[in-house]
Amino acid sequence: MLLNASPEKQTQACILFFKNLEVKNVHVDIVGRIIKFLEKLNECVRSSVKRCRERSLDQALQLLQGVAVEELSTLEDSHILPVEQLVLLLQLETVTNSTAFKKLEQITLKIAEVNKPLVKTEIETCMSNIVSTKQILSVKDLQTVCVFLEESCIGREVWRGILPLLLCKLADTFPWVLEQEASRNGEWGYLTVKVCLQVFQLLPGEVAPLVWAENSNNEAVQSILTYLLQIIRGKTSNRDTRLLAGTAVAMQINTASKTQDGAEAAVSLLQLTNREQLEFCLGSLRVTVSAAVQDGVDRLAVTRALLTCGRKDILVHELASNGTCLLLDVLFPAVSCLCEENLDCHYYTFQVFSSWLQCVKECLEDIWEVTGTRLLTENSSLIQKLTQLIWNNAESPVEGVSEFVYNSFRVLLEIYRLECERFRDTEKPLYTSLLQRVTALPWQAKAKYFPLCALIPYLGTGKVLEHFTELPRHLLNCLSTNYLSPCASEVYKTMIQWQRQELCAEAGNTLLETELAQQWARHWLDTLSVALTSEVTLLQNNTSSYLLPWTLRTFPAAFEVLTASFNLSSPGHLRAWVTLLSAQRMVTAGPLPLEGAVLETLRLGLHSLDDAVRLGALGFLCCSPKTNQALTQLELSLLKEFLPLNLTCDSSPFRQLLQAAVKKALVRIRESCLACLRKGKANSKKGESTTETMEPVSVLSQGVEFVEWLAQLAVSSLAPGLNFQRKKTALLLLAAVLETCTDSWTPDKKKGQPPENMCALINWSRERGRWDFFTESNLLVLLGCLHDGTNEIRELTAELLGKFFPPCFPETLTAALLEHAGKAMCSPRVQEAQAGAIMMKIVYQKSETLSSLVKNNCKERNDSAQDVKSVSFLLYLLCELDDHYITATRDMLQAARTRPIHGVITTLQRYLVEVPDALISIQKATTNGQDILSRLVETVRKISMFLLGVLYGNQSSSSEEQEAPPSFADMGNAIQSLITQGRGLEQQDGGDAVLLSEEHSLILTCCWVSLKEIGILLGSLVEKALAPPTASTGSLLSIEDLKTIAKVFQEILLKCRHWGAVEGCCVGFTKFCSVLLNHHNPDVKAIPRRMLEQGLSVLSTPRSSSVTRRAAGLPMLILCIVVGEDASKSRPLLAHSMSVVLEIAGTPLPDDWDQTLDLQQVCAVHILQTLVRGSGLGVAMLQFATAMTILSLKALSSPCWAMRNAAIQLFSALCARMLGQRRSRDDSSAQNGMSPPAFFTHYPELKGFLLQELQRAGDPGQGSGEGRLRLIPSLHSVLTLLARLQPGVEDEARSLSVFLDPLLRLAGSPIYAVRVMASKALVAMVSPSEHKTVLLRLVGELPGRKTPCSHNHLHGQLLQIEALLARALDTNELQPDAMQSLVLQFESRAWLVMSSQQCPLIRSAYLRVATMLIRKCSESFLEHLQEALTKELHTPTCRLQLGSAVFRQAAARFLCDEAVRTGAAEKADQASQLLMMEDPDIRLAVVTWIAEGQRWKCTPMWNVLKKALKDNLQTVLEERSGEHLKVYLEAFVAVTGVTDREGQIGGCPVPPSEPDTGECVEALLSMLERAQSSPDLLSHALCAASLLLADSTDTPLLERWCEVLERHSDPDSTETLRLAAARSLQLVGVALVQKALNTPAPHPALARRLVNTGVYLLQDEDPQVRGEAAKFASLVNSLWRKLPGERSCLHVQSSKGLLCLFELLLQEFGAGLETLELFLSHLPESDMGSVLQELEEPESVSLYEQDEANVFAEPAVISQLLLPYLLQLTEKLAFSSDHRERVAHWVTTNTAGILQNMGCCKLWCSRGAAAAPGPLAALGCPRLHSAVTALFVRATVLLHAMEILGEEQAARTGKGTGTGCTPQRLRSELEETHRLLTQHGIFIPLLHL
Repeated sequence: MLLNASPEKQTQACILFFKNLEVKNVHVDIVGRIIKFLEKLNECVRSSVKRCRERSLDQALQLLQGVAVEELSTLEDSHILPVEQLVLLLQLETVTNSTAFKKLEQITLKIAEVNKPLVKTEIETCMSNIVSTKQILSVKDLQTVCVFLEESCIGREVWRGILPLLLCKLADTFPWVLEQEASRNGEWGYLTVKVCLQVFQLLPGEVAPLVWAENSNNEAVQSILTYLLQIIRGKTSNRDTRLLAGTAVAMQINTASKTQDGAEAAVSLLQLTNREQLEFCLGSLRVTVSAAVQDGVDRLAVTRALLTCGRKDILVHELASNGTCLLLDVLFPAVSCLCEENLDCHYYTFQVFSSWLQCVKECLEDIWEVTGTRLLTENSSLIQKLTQLIWNNAESPVEGVSEFVYNSFRVLLEIYRLECERFRDTEKPLYTSLLQRVTALPWQAKAKYFPLCALIPYLGTGKVLEHFTELPRHLLNCLSTNYLSPCASEVYKTMIQWQRQELCAEAGNTLLETELAQQWARHWLDTLSVALTSEVTLLQNNTSSYLLPWTLRTFPAAFEVLTASFNLSSPGHLRAWVTLLSAQRMVTAGPLPLEGAVLETLRLGLHSLDDAVRLGALGFLCCSPKTNQALTQLELSLLKEFLPLNLTCDSSPFRQLLQAAVKKALVRIRESCLACLRKGKANSKKGESTTETMEPVSVLSQGVEFVEWLAQLAVSSLAPGLNFQRKKTALLLLAAVLETCTDSWTPDKKKGQPPENMCALINWSRERGRWDFFTESNLLVLLGCLHDGTNEIRELTAELLGKFFPPCFPETLTAALLEHAGKAMCSPRVQEAQAGAIMMKIVYQKSETLSSLVKNNCKERNDSAQDVKSVSFLLYLLCELDDHYITATRDMLQAARTRPIHGVITTLQRYLVEVPDALISIQKATTNGQDILSRLVETVRKISMFLLGVLYGNQSSSSEEQEAPPSFADMGNAIQSLITQGRGLEQQDGGDAVLLSEEHSLILTCCWVSLKEIGILLGSLVEKALAPPTASTGSLLSIEDLKTIAKVFQEILLKCRHWGAVEGCCVGFTKFCSVLLNHHNPDVKAIPRRMLEQGLSVLSTPRSSSVTRRAAGLPMLILCIVVGEDASKSRPLLAHSMSVVLEIAGTPLPDDWDQTLDLQQVCAVHILQTLVRGSGLGVAMLQFATAMTILSLKALSSPCWAMRNAAIQLFSALCARMLGQRRSRDDSSAQNGMSPPAFFTHYPELKGFLLQELQRAGDPGQGSGEGRLRLIPSLHSVLTLLARLQPGVEDEARSLSVFLDPLLRLAGSPIYAVRVMASKALVAMVSPSEHKTVLLRLVGELPGRKTPCSHNHLHGQLLQIEALLARALDTNELQPDAMQSLVLQFESRAWLVMSSQQCPLIRSAYLRVATMLIRKCSESFLEHLQEALTKELHTPTCRLQLGSAVFRQAAARFLCDEAVRTGAAEKADQASQLLMMEDPDIRLAVVTWIAEGQRWKCTPMWNVLKKALKDNLQTVLEERSGEHLKVYLEAFVAVTGVTDREGQIGGCPVPPSEPDTGECVEALLSMLERAQSSPDLLSHALCAASLLLADSTDTPLLERWCEVLERHSDPDSTETLRLAAARSLQLVGVALVQKALNTPAPHPALARRLVNTGVYLLQDEDPQVRGEAAKFASLVNSLWRKLPGERSCLHVQSSKGLLCLFELLLQEFGAGLETLELFLSHLPESDMGSVLQELEEPESVSLYEQDEANVFAEPAVISQLLLPYLLQLTEKLAFSSDHRERVAHWVTTNTAGILQNMGCCKLWCSRGAAAAPGPLAALGCPRLHSAVTALFVRATVLLHAMEILGEEQAARTGKGTGTGCTPQRLRSELEETHRLLTQHGIFIPLLHL
C-alpha cells in the first residue's frame, strides 16, 4: 500500500488486509474492532459533505480510543504499519481542514502509544520527501508543512531535525512565488510567509543560532529575511501577507538572547519603513531592501507585529540613558501617525492602538522603572493625545474600529488607576473630567455610552447619577431605537450590578433581598415601569429583552416590586405583566404556580388583541430554564387553545417568534419524554412497582399526543384556499415538529441535532399509532403547497420535503409528479414555472427510477452514462431547453405561450446548484461531463443572443452586431411585429396603445425573465463548478466556457434596457466575478479584468456611451467586477476604476454638447453613485469620499440638467455612506451621522472646501443690496450635509467657529429653503457651550420697530433662533439667568408679531419661538400677545397677501393651545368661536388642531368643543366644502366618540331631542347612500352618522344606517370605508346589541345583522379593520357575559372575537331559523359537479389571474368553525316543537343534493390518475377544497339532524327524497368519501362523526 494511492482504495485495501489477517498471539477482539474503526474511516473518505466526514471521523476516533493500549500492543509492526500509513494519507488529504486533521492527529497519537518510532519514521519519510525531491514547495506542500508544524507534535519533532533542508527550500521557493503577480498576491505567497512565521515561532532554539551567532553566514535565512522585508515594503498587494511577514520578522527578533540586540533590531526595522532604501541588520544578517511602494501598510505591519508578538523586555528596554524606551518613544509616535492618516486599513490601525495601550498596561512596572515618573498626569501631552484619538474615532463608520476604541478607553482608565495607586493620587481628577465630557454629549451619540460603562466602576453609581441626572431619560430614549439599545442595556446592567455591590459592601452583606429591591426601586422603578407599559413597541420590546432579565437576575425581589406597580386596567400594563412573568420564569429555577388570578390573567394575555401580549404569554408557557422540564396538562391545554387561533397573524416577526416559542416547548416535551423513557427503563430493571412508573408514562403519553395533535394541525392548515398567513405559520410549525421530533441528522447544522436515543422515543410513539409524519396523505398535502403562488410557501415546502421526507416517493406518484411538473415548467406565468422547477428538483431528489422516466423524452441514447440519474436528468432538461429554443425561433408568440424558456432555465439552476453533489455525480458518472456543460453554456448563449435580438427587432442577425440597445419604443415595435407575424397579419400602423396587450406582455415577460434567469444560472453554475469539492476532482468548465459566459453577461448588461433583467443578471454576475477573481489560475483571473477594461472603454467612447436612465447596466457591470475582489488585498481593480471614472466625470463638457444625447460625464457620475451605494464595497469607497463629494458639489453648477441630476443622486448616496443611513425621514435628525469634529477628522479636506462654498455664498455680490447674496447651486447640498452632522459635541479646539459667521450671514439668503437649511446646519456647528452666546447674539440683533432691515435676513434670524433654541431646550443647557435674559430681549421685540410687521412669515416664525418660550414668558406679554392675535383673526385680511393664511392658521392654533394650557373657560370659549369665523383658513386650522393634536382631552375645553362642533354641524353640512367638511367630521368624531383611559370606546351621543340632529343624520345618510364623495369623506360621515344615531329609536333611520354599514363592510369596498364601518360598530353597534340583550328586543333582526356584519369584518384582509372589529366583538362579549371591570376593557384578537360572536348568535339569537340561515350563508357553495368539471377544463394561457376581493378570507376554515355551532343550533331547533317540522323540511330539501355531491366526489376519486389532469391538479385547487369542506359540514349537520329527528322522520325523509337515505347510510357515505379524498391529498378532518 502506497501513500500516493487514493484514500478510498487505501482504506478498502486496509480493511481487506485485516479481514484476511490470520490471528496469532493477538487479542481475541482486536481485529474486529480495528475493522469497525476502518469502516468508519471508509465512511469518512466516501462522504462529500464536510460535516458528515467529521462525524464519521469522530466516531472512528471514539472506537479507537475505546481500545486499550495493551490490546493494541498485541499487534505486530506489520499490522500497525498499514493503519498508520492510511491515517497519514488521510492527514495529507485534510491539511486544509483543521478540525479533521486534529482528530486524525489524536488517532496518530493513539497509535504512537503502541509504536512511536514507527509513526515517527513514516512521518519523517513523508516530510523528507517534500523538501528533498522537489525544486520548490507547492501550495499543497506548504499547507502540509504548516499543519504538521502547528498541529502535530511528532511532526514538529521531525521538522526540527530537518530544519536546514526546509529553510533552503523556502529560500528557493520565494523567488518563484514573488515573480508572478497571481502567486505573490494569492494563497501561495501567503502560505510561504506563514511557514516562515511558524518556523521562527515554534522552533526558536534552532533559529536563534542561525540569526544571532557571529559568522553564521546562513544564506537561506538571509534570503528569507530579504524576501520578507520586500513583502513588507509592498512587493505584494495582499495586505494579509504583508502583515504576516511583519509578524514573521518580529518573531525572528524575539529569538535574540540579548535584550539590547532585540531592541536595536526593532528600532532598525521601524526606521526601514520610513526611508527609500536602507540596510537592515538583524544579528549577523545584513540585508538591503528597496521599497516597491510606501502606502503606510509597511509601518502598520511592523508596529502591529512588534506590539502583538514582540517580547515585553525588548519593548521596554531603555534605549539610552535619558529614560527613553522603544514602546513609548518609538512605537507610540508611529502608532499615533497611523491613526491620524486616512489609510484604507482603519481596523488594523486601531487594533495596533489598542495593542499599544495593552502593552503599556502589562509593562507598567518596567516603564516606571525606566522613566522614573508617571505617564498620565492630568495635563500631559500623552493623555491629551490619547483622549483625542479616542474621541475622534469613537464614531468611526468602519466596522470593528469602535470596539477597539472602546477597549482602548477601558485600558486607559485602568492604567490611570494603577498610576494613581502607585503615586498615591486620591483625587483622580481625570475620571471626573471624562464624566463631564460624556454627559455633555447628546443622547443620540453612540460614543456617549461606552465610556460611561467604563467610568462607572471607578466613580461609583452614586456619583454618576449625581452628575448625570438625565441618565434614566436618556436610556429610555436609547431603548426607543434599535442601534442604541445594546449600549443602553450595557450601561444599565453595569449600573445595577455595581449598585448591588456598593449596597452590599456598605451594609456588610446584611441587607435582605427585599431591602435591596427597594433601593433599586428608588432609582429605576419609574424608568422600567414607563418603558414596560409604553405604547412605543420598540421601547417596550427592548426593555423586556435587555433591561428586565438583568434586573431580575441582579435584584430577584424586584419581581414583586414591579408586579405591584402594574394596573391591568391601564393600557400596556397587561403586556408588561406578561413580559415580567415570562422573564421571571426564565431566571427562576422553580416553577411558577398557574392558578387563580394568575391563570385568569394569563388567559387574557393569550387572547389579547396585542400581538406582543400574546407572544409574551406564549413565551411564558413554552420557556423554562430547564429543557427537560415537562409541560403540565394545563399548559398543554392552553397551547391547544392558543395555537389554532394564532395561525393567521399578518406579522412576519410574530410568526418567527411563534415558531421559536413552540420549538422550545417541543424540545421540553422531547427531553422530558426521553427522560421518562430512561426513568421507566431504569425502574423496570430495578423491578419497582407499577404505581411508581405511572407518572412518567402519563408525561410521556401527554407529550406524544400533543406533538401528534400539533402535526395534524399544521398539515390540516396547508390546504389550498387557505390564506398565506396560515400556510406560512403552519409550515413553520411543521418544520419545528420535524426538526425536533424526528431522527434526521442535518449535515449543515452544528447545533440542534437530534439526541442519540431519539429512535427509542420515535419507536415508542409509532407502536401506539402516533408520529407517522410521512404518510402519503401528508405528502400529497405538501405537494399541493408547491402550487402556491408565493415563493415563501413553495421554498419552505420544498425544504421540508427534501430534508425530512423519505428518500424515495412511490413510483406512480413520481411519474405523475414528473408529468405535472413538466407542464407547470412550461407555463408562461412566472410563479407557475417556478413551482414547476421546484417540483422537478423534488422529483430528482425523491425518485429512484427517474432515468427510465426521462429517457423516453430525451432524443440522445448513445451514451451508457444516461442510465445514471444525474446525467439522464441533465440531458432531459437540455432536450427540453433545445425544444423551447427551436419553438421560439419558429414562432416567438407561440413559444411565449407554451414554451417560454425561463421555466427550464430555472429548473436547470435549481438542479445543478441547489441539489447537493449534482455536479460531482455528473463528473463521476461520465467522462464527457465537461462537454455536456459546454453544450449547456453554448445553448444558453444562443438563447440570450436570440432574446436580445427579439428586443432589437432583428432575430436573424445577432445582437452582437448592434452597438447600442434599442429604445423602449423600438422594443415595443419589435414585439408588435412578432405579434403580427404570430397572428398571420400584416404590419399596420396605428396609434400608440395606452395599455399593453396580452400578447405583448407574454413576449416581454418571456424575454426579460429568461435573461434574468440565465444570469442567475450561469453565475451560480460557475460558483458551484469552480468551488470545492467539485473543482478538486477536475474542472467541469473550460476557459472557453468561462469566456463564453463572460460574453453572455456582458451582452445582457450592456445591451438590455429592462432593469428587471439587468438587476437579476447581476445576482449571477457578482458570483461569477468573485469566483474568477479569487481563482488560482491567472488566465481565469484575467477574464473579469478584461471585461472591466472593455466596460471602461465603453465609458470612454466619445459618442453616446449611455442610452438609458442612470446608465443602465454599465455601472452594474463595473460594480459586480470590483465587488468580486478580495477585500483583504489592496483592490487594484477598484482603484483603477475609480481613477478612470473620476477623471472622466471631472472632464468639462464639450462646447457642442447636446441635451438629447447622453454624455460620458453623466454616465461616469452614475457609475460612481452605483459604486457608493453597493453594499459589497462598503467602507472601501470611503477613501474616495472626499474626491467624490467635491466632484458632486461642483457638478451641481453644470449647465446640463442630466449632470446636475446625476450629481445630486451621487451626493445623496455619499451622505448615506459617510454618515450612515437615515434612521428617520428628517435629514437633520440628531440620530443620524457623526459629530462635526469626528467628520472632519475622517475627511479633513472637506472642511476647507465646504467652508469655501459657504463663504462664497455668504459674500454679497457687486452692487447687491442687503439680503441679496450670491446664488451658489451647491449651497443647499452643503448645508444639508452640515445639518446631518450630529449636534451636541463640544468643540474644544474651536475648529468649528470658522463656520459660524458664514452660516449667520446665510440667514439673509433670498431663497427660503436655504434659510431653513442654514438654521439646521447652525445647530450642528455650534457647540453646547456656545448656545447661550449665539442665542443672545441672535436675539439681540433682532431689529427694533423703526430699525430698517431686510425681511429675508430677519426671517432667517428667527429660523436660526427657533432651531438653536429647540436644541438648547431639549438638552436643558440654558441656565435660569441666561434664559431670563433671553426671554426679556425676546419680549422686547414683540412688534415682530404685531400688525405693524407686514411680513406674515416673520410673524409666524416669531410666534413659533414664543410658543417654545411660553412657560418662561411674563403674563403681561402673553396677555398682550393673545389680545393682538385675537384682534388680528377678527380683522378681515387681504387674501392676496403671501403667507397670510399660514400666519392666521398659526395664530389660531396658538390661541387653542393657550386655552388648553391655562384651562380658563373664557379662553376656551374664545377658541371655540374660531369655528364660526368667516375665514375658511382659520376654521380649517382649528378643526385640524382638534382632529390631530387632541390636547383638549381631559380639559375643560373638551365640553366646549363638543357643544360647538354639534351646534355648527348642520351649517357645515349645508356648505358642502369638501376638505373642510372632511376634517370637521373627523374632529366631530374625535371629540364626540372618545377613548377613555381604559381604551374602551365610549360614545357621547347627541340627545335625540335636539331639533337639528335628525336633519344632520338625514344629510349624512343621504351622502353615504349617494356615495359620490371621496372615501375619506364618506368614512368620517359614516362614523359621524353612527354617533348621532347612538340613542336613536327611529327604526327607518337605523335600518338605512345598517344597510349602509353592510354595504361598506363588503370586501369590494375601499379599506377606508371598511375601517369606518368597523369603528361605527364600536360607536353604535355595541349599544344596539346591548339593548337587544337587556330589554325585550326592539330591534332583534337589526342586532343580528350588526353581529353578522362584525363576523364579516373579522375576516377582512386589512389587519387594522380586523382589529377594530375585534374591539367590537370584545365589548359585546364583555357586556353579554357581564365581565368584571379590568377584564371588560381588554380586547381579544380577531380569531377569538369570531368565536365570541358565533357563541352570542347561538345563545341569544338562536331561537329561530333566521340564525340557522345566517350561519349557513357563510358556507361556500358545494356544487361538486361544476367544481370538478371546471377542474378538468384546460386552462387559458394568460400571464395573470384575478385575485379574490378578500385574499384573507378562508371559507373552508369558517365552515369548520361554524360546524359545532350549527350542530348545537340544529339540536336546539329540532327539540323545539315550534321549529321541529321546519328542521325536518330542511333535511328533506337538502338530502338529495348532498348525496349527489358526495357521489361526484367518489366518482372523481375512483377515476384516479386516469382523470384528465390527474389528482395532482386538484392538490392546488382552492375552490375544490372549499366546496368539499362545505359539503362535509352540510352533510354532518344533516346527519346530526336526522339522528335527532329519529328513525321515523328519517324514513319519511328517505321516501320524500326518493333516496332511501338513513343516518347509517349517510354516515357510511361520509366515511367512505373522506377516506377516498384523503388518499388523493384532499385533507378534510372527519368532522364530529
